[in-house]
Amino acid sequence: MDIMASSLTTHLFTIYLLLGVMVFNLLTIINQNDFITMAKRIKFLTPIFHTLNAMVIYTGAIYAAFYHMFNFSVILMICASIAIMVLEIKRYKKLRVIKSTDLKLQEEFKYFAKKIYAFEIAIMISVYVIVKVI
Repeated sequence: MDIMASSLTTHLFTIYLLLGVMVFNLLTIINQNDFITMAKRIKFLTPIFHTLNAMVIYTGAIYAAFYHMFNFSVILMICASIAIMVLEIKRYKKLRVIKSTDLKLQEEFKYFAKKIYAFEIAIMISVYVIVKVI
């Protein structure tokens, strides 16, 4: 198998896994009533999320560098990956300061996290659509 074909396959596979983690986290926030359980699940998946995002960036960079591609699609993908990373860091920073007794902050976080994950999923889907159109 060609090394670049496997790089592209790995890139696409990690994108699907990352999207799956986003959807799972969004569904966890929507369906889980106990905040502590929800927070533990999301905190467990945070390093996995960032590892997958880093793999997406790395495999995409390898593929783009090998084929000497630096066009609008690549710039869009880089910006999307950075935006997703920044949004996830903001979500994590907001989660880590919430105490188990502070119900108002818990509800605010749920609303905030739903928006963050919906926006991240929308970014992934819109980048896919834009790249396919170009």
